[in-house]
Amino acid sequence: MDYQTLLRQLYQDFNARQIDAVLAHMHTDVSWPNGWEGGYVSGHEEVRAYWLRQWQQIDPMVEPISFDEKPDGRIAIKVRQIIKSVEGEILSDTLLFHVYTFKNGKVRTMAIEH
Repeated sequence: MDYQTLLRQLYQDFNARQIDAVLAHMHTDVSWPNGWEGGYVSGHEEVRAYWLRQWQQIDPMVEPISFDEKPDGRIAIKVRQIIKSVEGEILSDTLLFHVYTFKNGKVRTMAIEH
């Protein structure tokens, strides 16, 4: 499976606010970090609700920089995350790592590492 292509598309769809397209790449039992409020959300409906809440308050854009496949099958992506206020003011500009696991060709988990 070409996970790098899948993940590039996931980021593109996220940045375009195409929720259904992003969720199509996720396992129905996905575990996703709530990097904005803390903790994790599970499943498509919780991820959808989280993002809709988030996008009402902030405007995040995430761009993948590099990909690293780990020996255990996880994929770590160095990303640049720019968070703006809804008025367009830059609130943060950060480099992070997003680490993914997969099940049946879909994203099963994502973790944020600093």
